[in-house]
Amino acid sequence: MIKLILKPYAAGVSRPKGKTHSISISASVNQARSSIRRGEGVCSTCGAETANPWMTVRRESGREERVLMASMGADGRCEDYIYLQLIERVWKRPAAAIDTLAGIPQNRRPSSRASIVLLSWTYLETRIERLLRAIYCEVPAPLVEDTLTRYASIGARLDRLYRVACGSTYFGDLRELGFGDVANHLAHVQQRRNAFTHGDPHAIDDDLVLAVVEKMKREHEAWIAVFNRRAARRRRAP
Repeated sequence: MIKLILKPYAAGVSRPKGKTHSISISASVNQARSSIRRGEGVCSTCGAETANPWMTVRRESGREERVLMASMGADGRCEDYIYLQLIERVWKRPAAAIDTLAGIPQNRRPSSRASIVLLSWTYLETRIERLLRAIYCEVPAPLVEDTLTRYASIGARLDRLYRVACGSTYFGDLRELGFGDVANHLAHVQQRRNAFTHGDPHAIDDDLVLAVVEKMKREHEAWIAVFNRRAARRRRAP
């Protein structure tokens, strides 16, 4: 289990005016109730009842406690853990150790943790490809590979390619499922990330880094909701 604890304004991160002074976001990737993979209620795809997630464990002291079981989750892959570890490592590193941009004017200086935004966006791109491959699982593999090559950019995949398969865009699905805030957030991050890669380093500032951290858990919940809606029923049995 990887537990990602993200606390803004730690170790040298300045506190922007008007912001709350501390935020704690725990994204325990495998833990049932508190994680992004919920383990209670019925399956949103097939309607099956979820097994009782509680179990009894005996501590070394002999005391018994009721705890929630941990499981990998439907989308638990090695790359999920690697990207989250990379993000966590940058977040925990003292800002003074990575801020070599002090000589750049403040209005042109990117966040010392700008790589968090780039890593989180890369992580999103891997999950969008995973979603599209699941949606197109009944299409011959050579055609899928050719299509993904033709629609290589994330913008095309979120819009035109997604529309071909689903009659909507990825952001449109997010809004229909009640995640309009996530759609707006991702559109903003995409615009700022594109500006960063085309010559505007300041496009990724501390405020954007904090917004990405704050939305990380909900953004992943939104992706799961879209996957269940568009891809879960199409997946072939192994």
